[in-house]
Amino acid sequence: MAAVVAVITDSTACLSAELAAAGGIRVVPLRVVLAGRAVEEEPAGPDAAGTDRTGAGAAGAEPAVTIADVERALRAGQQVGTASPAPERFAAAYAAAAAAGADAIVSVHLSARLSGTVNSANLAAGSAPVPVRVVDSQSIGMGLGIAVLTAASAANAGQDAAAVAAAASGRAAGLRSFFALDTSGYLRAGGRLASSPALPGGALTARPLLHIRDGRIAALEKARTGSAAVSRLEQLAVEVAAGRPVDLAVQYLTDPERASALAARLARIIPTARQVYLAAAGPVICAHTGPGMIGVVVAPC
Repeated sequence: MAAVVAVITDSTACLSAELAAAGGIRVVPLRVVLAGRAVEEEPAGPDAAGTDRTGAGAAGAEPAVTIADVERALRAGQQVGTASPAPERFAAAYAAAAAAGADAIVSVHLSARLSGTVNSANLAAGSAPVPVRVVDSQSIGMGLGIAVLTAASAANAGQDAAAVAAAASGRAAGLRSFFALDTSGYLRAGGRLASSPALPGGALTARPLLHIRDGRIAALEKARTGSAAVSRLEQLAVEVAAGRPVDLAVQYLTDPERASALAARLARIIPTARQVYLAAAGPVICAHTGPGMIGVVVAPC
């Protein structure tokens, strides 16, 4: 009989409640720090299905923070920070997965160069009741999300933990993530933007286009307007797809209509697209990018 492998991720994967539940994926929330208080972010999607709310800091103590909370604080000039889940949160998630019948766990998370989440997961893995493999996706958002969905597909197909972890790592290594912001100021202030000799300081004052490179957020180029930035995201997606079968994701924060229109255009101009996901990002990502973020992920199949 094949071992049962559970897949666990964190809330920066931008998985909807439906996608998480369909894949049997447990999601551990990160936290937003507002006015000196660390509060778990509200899961993406219409409800919390698939989200692990057991253990220390679980819901019930106080409501989850929302994108609206973060946006108000940013626009008011207040300091907004983020924090990875405590090891105890992962320990509770691992224990819950084991109690539900898992023989092993693959825990896939956002880049260790952007957060201490991987470290917290590793600390909890050492005392978990079943073996845990922690995977650093070296990504965030739906770059992480697609890697997690790939892991869940492998797990649900009966593959062992080593194969599930390898599937996640391999998918993450092959994909590209691009996104546009209203300003790079929030990323710079939070120290999440890698330096770029091609785009020094003031060059990112219009509409910055960025990408994930070696697990970090790096400047790519700039666009004069928001519409030009979205057009460039389309071009980059077509270039990376290069006629190959791919999965695509459009991720956004506060403009679902613009994101939905972009997803529809990508489905038309990239006929080799297998899946086109539309993903709402959460408050943790908003805290670092600001509310105007829109992005595209291209993942070769």
